[in-house]
Amino acid sequence: MSSLNSQLQRISDCDVALCLFCNRQSRHLLIRNAFRMISRLGDGVFWYTLMVLLLLYYQAYALPAVLHMLAVALAGTVIYKLIKFKTLRPRPFNVYPAIICAGKVLDQFSFPSGHTLHAVSFSLVVVFYFPGLVWLVLPFAILVALSRPILGLHYPSDVLAGALLGALIAVASFWLV
Repeated sequence: MSSLNSQLQRISDCDVALCLFCNRQSRHLLIRNAFRMISRLGDGVFWYTLMVLLLLYYQAYALPAVLHMLAVALAGTVIYKLIKFKTLRPRPFNVYPAIICAGKVLDQFSFPSGHTLHAVSFSLVVVFYFPGLVWLVLPFAILVALSRPILGLHYPSDVLAGALLGALIAVASFWLV
């Protein structure tokens, strides 16, 4: 049992060290402002704008994709909020003074990253319907995920968990469609 605890502690130490490394990047004004903008777009602005543009350009052909994205958004929000308020993991900047909050906080808990969950689930749904948009949504989803520890809002493990949950939600949604 102590071996397992030791391994878990090493994983936790690596998570914090990686979070510190990422957050140090926000000390550069250009990086901080770029990732603040990406994070803000990841609040939903990018995805809902994309939905409107898809509807304007493809009209009725885009409706199933947009409705699918909205369903995934609802499921993702319910799931990540349930997990957040069950785990109650504090944000890294609330635990480690060396980690600076460089972004807007939407709630007080860290695990999992809702931004990353939605970025991954939306990306998978968009690419399912419109494979040609992978060049747009994949880099954006990666940047959203990176923004979270860079801005001191999440540990890398929160981001990883959000990405996995987002992928699971999207894959499960394909079975239901």
